[in-house]
Amino acid sequence: MNQPIPTEADLAEVTAVTSRIRASISSVLAGLDPAITTTLAIVLAEGHLLMEDVPGVGKTTLARALARSVDCTVGRIQFTPDLLPSDVTGVTIFRAGEREFEFRPGPVFANVVIADEINRASPKTQSALLEAMQERAVTTDGVTRPLPSPFLVVATQNPVEMEGTYPLPEAQRDRFMAQVAVGYPSARDEMVMLDTHDGTDPLRAVAPVTDVATLTRLIGTARRVYAAPAIKQYIVDLAGATRTESGLRLGASPRASLHLLAAAKARAAMGARNHVLPDDVKALAVTVLAHRMILSTEARLAGRSARQVVTELVQRTPLPTEARDAAPPRTAAGPSTGGLGRP
Repeated sequence: MNQPIPTEADLAEVTAVTSRIRASISSVLAGLDPAITTTLAIVLAEGHLLMEDVPGVGKTTLARALARSVDCTVGRIQFTPDLLPSDVTGVTIFRAGEREFEFRPGPVFANVVIADEINRASPKTQSALLEAMQERAVTTDGVTRPLPSPFLVVATQNPVEMEGTYPLPEAQRDRFMAQVAVGYPSARDEMVMLDTHDGTDPLRAVAPVTDVATLTRLIGTARRVYAAPAIKQYIVDLAGATRTESGLRLGASPRASLHLLAAAKARAAMGARNHVLPDDVKALAVTVLAHRMILSTEARLAGRSARQVVTELVQRTPLPTEARDAAPPRTAAGPSTGGLGRP
């Protein structure tokens, strides 16, 4: 059943709340607007986020600042080579006094789960998150337990070239909606960091600016954003192009197409629009698709990266040409959302 397209009031709430979260995170990390924008879009799309970059650029700090900005439950997992799957999902213990078994939930039972340096654990432990990320539930001892809603995994990892890392399995990378690279700050932003971080921890001053109920409502608003058939066809064309590209050995999965559509809707909602534009898809395509790709041997030997290949595909794939295809349909009484449907 089709849900009603978001109203002006719905979109105004999205803009106001995401602006507060952005300001809260920016008070800790300066100069990361692109990374913060992508992070907020993934949060509204109720996806999972992978942050990959060299040590010390603020990946974990960004994740912690996001978690502190929302009044929700937070689980923190420091992945290490000796970490066990039960350390993530939880363990069943026998209580001798009551002569019964009791399940003690692991840190994955939280609204926001920070998986720090996820690729330092063994593939067996990494796989403990597979069911949680896809089905938002955990099965232990034959019992399936639902996770709280909303549920978001924010994982950080160091590049695979770093010592002591394991590559993430393809199945797990595909469950992350997007991958963000934080990057080095500019000289000006680094000066600001030296001033604000000197002798203090700015994370201590971060207070929640919204709550779970509001965040759940914003996620619902983003889901109701209209995506025209031409927009969906554009996403299908992009995904199909990755599957036939000679530089890629593994292309985008159907899950990737769903993730790209959800992220594009969230970006549109953040822009106070009740419909997705081709620019929303184009802006997020590389971030959502590239981390899932596996390069062919030829592309690897040529020194190309997955981001470069996907960027070229995005540039080659034709955009929907008719602007009316992006706007929501009009009813007999006029635009369904007070004129916001105009492209």
